[in-house]
Amino acid sequence: MEKGQIRVQTENIFPIIKKFLYSEHDIFLRELVSNAQDACQKLKTLTVSGENKSALGDLRIDIAIDDKEKTLTISDNGIGMTSEEVDKYLNQVAFSGAEEFVQKYKDANIIGHFGLGFYSAFMVADKVEVFTKSYKEDSKGVYWSCDGSPEFELYEIDKEDRGTKIVLHIGEDSKEFLEESKIESLLQKYCRFLPIAIFFKEKQVNNTNPLWARKPSELTDEDYKNFYRELYPMGETPLFWIHLNVDYPFKLTGILYFPKIKQTYEIQKDKIQLYSNQVFVTDEVKEIVPEFLMLLHGVIDSPDIPLNVSRSYLQGDSNVRKINGYITKKVADKLDEIFRNNRPDFEDKWESLGIVVKYGMITEDKFLEKADKFVLLEDATEKVDVQIEPKEGDENQETKIVSKTKYYTLEEYKTATSTLQTNKEGKEIILYTSDPVAQDTYVQAAQAKGYKVVLLNTLIDTAFINNMEMKWDKTSFVRVDSDIVDNLIDKQENADSILSKEESEKLKTLFEVPIPELHVTVEVKGLSQETAPVIATRPEFMRRMKDMAGVGGGMASFYGNLPDEVTLTVNGNHPVYQNILKETDESKQKEEIHNLTDLALLSQGLLKGAQLTDFINRSWNNVGK
Repeated sequence: MEKGQIRVQTENIFPIIKKFLYSEHDIFLRELVSNAQDACQKLKTLTVSGENKSALGDLRIDIAIDDKEKTLTISDNGIGMTSEEVDKYLNQVAFSGAEEFVQKYKDANIIGHFGLGFYSAFMVADKVEVFTKSYKEDSKGVYWSCDGSPEFELYEIDKEDRGTKIVLHIGEDSKEFLEESKIESLLQKYCRFLPIAIFFKEKQVNNTNPLWARKPSELTDEDYKNFYRELYPMGETPLFWIHLNVDYPFKLTGILYFPKIKQTYEIQKDKIQLYSNQVFVTDEVKEIVPEFLMLLHGVIDSPDIPLNVSRSYLQGDSNVRKINGYITKKVADKLDEIFRNNRPDFEDKWESLGIVVKYGMITEDKFLEKADKFVLLEDATEKVDVQIEPKEGDENQETKIVSKTKYYTLEEYKTATSTLQTNKEGKEIILYTSDPVAQDTYVQAAQAKGYKVVLLNTLIDTAFINNMEMKWDKTSFVRVDSDIVDNLIDKQENADSILSKEESEKLKTLFEVPIPELHVTVEVKGLSQETAPVIATRPEFMRRMKDMAGVGGGMASFYGNLPDEVTLTVNGNHPVYQNILKETDESKQKEEIHNLTDLALLSQGLLKGAQLTDFINRSWNNVGK
């Protein structure tokens, strides 16, 4: 048996670093500025502990470009290094001075952990020079340089001030990093909130005390709005925000904003930024932030989120799961608080909030438990008068009465409909419309029976309905046009038909005409004379599957290829059929039935293409006859 140490060929390390250490080469600036930040934080920690006897002064980081020399320089007046420390930290790949420091000083806000950040310089530089001097008394200046080969130079120099200066001789293939606009944009992306002042072109480019690092008790609403404008200069004023601040069992700070969301929305990623000790890490935060909250904007900062070597991607562990759960709870608590304390304001914001709440109820059971109490169902047509009092101190304004949308909580809807909208199986039926204009006839018919119809017309509502039927005990959703109004609650309370059996069979035969791309079932029933002559309805299940197929995905795509199922319910009690059945001209009789069928299909949006064109032409031809 043989034992030994794995050998690393250093001449093979640098090509790997240059090409593969980071997915994006521009991250080198974040790494080097972060190292400078750590150097300053270390010195602050040593000063507090009494180990640094010299004056701390104003700590700062300076970035400079020299076009003539083709160099980019990052300087700091932090802790610096001795010759021994340079040899230890720079000549040993993946030996982290920050990690070693954190082991000794547990509370130090140090960013680096892997010891590879410095070598990211070689992704863009043909040569790297380091000029450094330790804070320690009687320290000498040290020079180190390397051209990307395993060879390096290390010797003492004269250097007056403590700190470190790193000079990158930018390679020909990376000349973009000698452009001021490029460096400015990278500093804004990666370093805009670092706690040590950063100067570029003699101007400070970062906010060292961002809002999330401050105590909520010190902040005003205007502070939060101003910070939102700093993050999203083109964004509308947010609805409200949640300030995250927890120390145990993990450290997490941040601010999450609820933006205004339109009914027709797309999930916008990259709107929540992840930081570690105020250093930008990524805007891909789906492991930390629950999926339904990816619609939010804002900032999360945590040194306890495990990252891979490049600090560009998250690595899942128990802390990530705990943080995910904590954020879910904080959002649920905030929404519940607003609903209980200011329901009118909550209702005013529901157009934007509804999508987030419903999405959360679908995907997160713990969120569902709380959201059951504040999810709102919007009445399709009914309004309520609300008294708006003038603002305090505004003597010129009078009390106003404003008509506003009526909303129900789930319990309120069930209470209002319990006597009418319970089917034979004891299920509470929630009647809804997805298009109150197109389905107006059906909505009016249902309301005439005393039913309550709610509006469910966002992109998420089909999935919401399907999920809530599984999660809400004894609750079923029925779209208002899925059956004739008398059958919507499965009560089958229909009047007797005034037609004879032979007349009913005759009518059924007249309507049973093949219609392209539709599977049609005809039934003749005795409805009230005020009800339409014929009503086209689609089975709730099949229609849902068709709707889901339109969005795509899963088994729904199978149903999308099937013909639409339609039931034509012929109202045998409507007076129009007395004349149609007496008509002796068979072609005219069929034409009248054809027109009635087309009108019914048109109400369901099922009259399309050539059939629609034919109906329009026939209608024009009959004008004036």
